[in-house]
Amino acid sequence: MTQHLADALPTPTGTQPGWWRDAVIYQVYPRSFADSNGDGMGDLEGIRSRLPYLRDLGVDAVWLSPFYASPQADAGYDVADYRAIDPMFGTLHDADAVIREAHGLGLRIIVDLVPNHCSDQHEWFKQALREGPGTPLRERFHFRPGKGESGELPPNDWESIFGGPAWTRVEDGEWYLHLFAPEQPDFNWEHPAVQDEFRSVLRFWLDLGVDGFRIDVAHGLVKAAGLPDLGRDEQLKLLGNQVLPFFDQDGVHEIYRKWRTVLDEYAGDRIGVAEAWAPNVERTALYVRHDELHQAFNFHYLTTGWDAAALRATIDASLDAMRPVGAPTTWVLSNHDVVRHRTRFGSLARARAAALLMLALPGSAYVYQGEELGLPEVTDLPDEVRQDPSFFKANGQDGLRDGCRVPLPWSGDAAPYGFGTGGSWLPQPAEWAGLSVEAQTGDPESTLELYRTALRIRREHADLGAGDAVEWLDAPEGVLMFRRGGFVCAANTTGDAVRIPGAGAVLLASGPVVDPEVLPGDTAVWWQG
Repeated sequence: MTQHLADALPTPTGTQPGWWRDAVIYQVYPRSFADSNGDGMGDLEGIRSRLPYLRDLGVDAVWLSPFYASPQADAGYDVADYRAIDPMFGTLHDADAVIREAHGLGLRIIVDLVPNHCSDQHEWFKQALREGPGTPLRERFHFRPGKGESGELPPNDWESIFGGPAWTRVEDGEWYLHLFAPEQPDFNWEHPAVQDEFRSVLRFWLDLGVDGFRIDVAHGLVKAAGLPDLGRDEQLKLLGNQVLPFFDQDGVHEIYRKWRTVLDEYAGDRIGVAEAWAPNVERTALYVRHDELHQAFNFHYLTTGWDAAALRATIDASLDAMRPVGAPTTWVLSNHDVVRHRTRFGSLARARAAALLMLALPGSAYVYQGEELGLPEVTDLPDEVRQDPSFFKANGQDGLRDGCRVPLPWSGDAAPYGFGTGGSWLPQPAEWAGLSVEAQTGDPESTLELYRTALRIRREHADLGAGDAVEWLDAPEGVLMFRRGGFVCAANTTGDAVRIPGAGAVLLASGPVVDPEVLPGDTAVWWQG
């Protein structure tokens, strides 16, 4: 059973499992969760007011996407001050109130940390620009002279994740590296001052009471020596499946070993979670060795389609990779950077089935705000309201990250559906009236009640979430079926009903099941026995 806050004790490295090993962690995207002051933008007070909803949903922890002081060139992932709250979200007092109230409700708080890059409005970077070439502050970033007769060409051929060169030239002729937007200069993690600063930032938030950090671009901090050319065009197509000179370099692991010593200084099992895009699950496992971080996002699972054979292969590979390092596998279907899985999989029925499959697997599960409501991707946002930097780059990206960030519907028949009193920063579809928290609460057929029931069962029964393996059972083609102690989970990824003789009593199903031995198409079932 998931360990609750009142029962939590410090867990020394390499001893008994901590709360995080089978936790269900809910991602809050602050600007789109709840607006307390009517400005159309979600904020910390809005989050605080809705914490009882998350407790009642049944999650163990809440991960907050960035709320730091920022010009918002990339929705807060361009941080100007890591110890300050952006006024659009509130104050440091509000952050303290969220942490304290969450703890009072038995919830833990994980905050986003963005160490690969900062904002071009960060004081270090502004001073580096003022001081000019060869000065100490420039050494904390990647400033280089350009190529060509007069330095008019970028220092190498690296491309930005948002398209175009990963370099921008400044007035004095030097270029600086930014793997993301030009407003997001990369730190030079070879510099001791950068390392010292972030250990200080860790302690600042740990002292405030946070229970851990989700580490943005955890795989990107260290670049290959000499910043060598990649020698390839269309580099964006290589992300996640090839070795790259700017991602997943071995040097990142020494950084996280030092961070682990900081986390272990604090009582209560404080954790680090790596957003690490690695070429394979074996490389991902390196981030969660016993003296490094605690969890790493399983993007290999997130990117697997609704196909039984592919899902089984990914599940096996994920569990097999994590077992030798003693880390839990994580499972995730959606987040703030990808198309919502209801839309990716093609139907609400598949999304509901995928949720039950995920929540039956051993390890920790992540739920992105709104997936418990069955929200689809919003694909028809007007161009004039879009804010995702990738939308404005002429490199073929379609900016669909805005579509998964539309504010939540809480109540009522018209927008903004209880999100706030002053509209919402992205428009909400008219059909979301039927998907609001209010509309779904108490409806046993709703997706919200499916999640509430699934999370309650998961808390009550140690067989779900615990362990590091599944017992696969024979099943018809297109069906996944495995045993977890006294439970069996079956997921039919085909569109046709299949017969499964000897099935047990239905504990929970993602869709209507009339005959326990007949599993409808695109449906998942938890059987007892």
